[in-house]
Amino acid sequence: MSTHHTPPGLELRPLRIPASIDDPDAADFREMTRIRNLVYAEVSGHDDHRMPADELLPAYQPDPSARRFSWMVVLDGEVVGRAGLDLPLEEGARSGHWLVELRRSVWGRGIGRAALALIERTARDQGRTVLSSWAEHPAADGPQLTAPTGFGAVPRDHAARFFEASGNTLEQIVRVSVLDLGGCEPHLRRLLAAAEEAAAGYRVVQWTLPTPDEFVDGYAAMKARMVTDAPSADLEYDEEVWDAARLRRFERTYLDAGRHLLVTAAQHVDSGELAAFNELVVGKDRTGITHQEDTLVVAAHRGHRLGMLVKCAGLLAWRDVAPDSTRVMTYNAEENRPMLSINEEIGFRPVSYEGAWKKVLS
Repeated sequence: MSTHHTPPGLELRPLRIPASIDDPDAADFREMTRIRNLVYAEVSGHDDHRMPADELLPAYQPDPSARRFSWMVVLDGEVVGRAGLDLPLEEGARSGHWLVELRRSVWGRGIGRAALALIERTARDQGRTVLSSWAEHPAADGPQLTAPTGFGAVPRDHAARFFEASGNTLEQIVRVSVLDLGGCEPHLRRLLAAAEEAAAGYRVVQWTLPTPDEFVDGYAAMKARMVTDAPSADLEYDEEVWDAARLRRFERTYLDAGRHLLVTAAQHVDSGELAAFNELVVGKDRTGITHQEDTLVVAAHRGHRLGMLVKCAGLLAWRDVAPDSTRVMTYNAEENRPMLSINEEIGFRPVSYEGAWKKVLS
């Protein structure tokens, strides 16, 4: 196992998680959030990934289904980045998800290597054997890295070189797409009408959080399938166990943050079973960008245009939820042609690409 020397003046300080953003000890969390937002803007060139500290904090509260390690990256007394490791706590879990995010001004000083060494030591101490991470790779000329799936490529940029030098392999390309909502309602209505015809025997049901009791078990079962049913290339994830209690904890991270989540689901009329779902989310600032989060069609119900059904029904209802949000952002594996085809037909256009990276710990 290689060792890395800590650069002079570097401190990897455990992040204090306050109970409330107004607590006296919340200063570090506020600063971490500020740096997070700056780093994302530096990489992407926009503020669509920005989150206020009070909206981010609920996602950092203790959760029995996962353990989160977080560090502030401090250089000569100044916070210049953050590092983190999330570990699922299902029985027998072997995986972990990590991040190292640094201001561009401190690249190339060995700070990322030192932070990743700490992350890997922590993962090994917790019995983990495989780690994954994601990074945005803005379009650039020059050498490209192709995913082993055969779908998509990213530049061999600073981030890619860091991952490769650290023993990570590129496994998957994720397409980031945006839909401009202005003027798209007639097109969405035409697509919805065609999807409804193909989805005879199913009906659309929608709710905002908290989920009505009658849909909790079905929604939780579909959330669990996101790990097993969505394309994941050769990435390794531990299966997730979702029950009503876990779903309610998931919902609290949105409700406590003041974020608004709309679930649009397809229900099989004869059985009452939930067969597909789509999530749309906007922050407390209802004029900000909307994020389309999980979308899934249960394998046994595929072939009935349910993906198109729930996406179009959700987007049409969204105009009443957040009429001043003008754009929707979504993420899809580049090899997930069925879902990409739906998005393209709706009008989503690719704006950037992320690499999904894996490292097997020795």
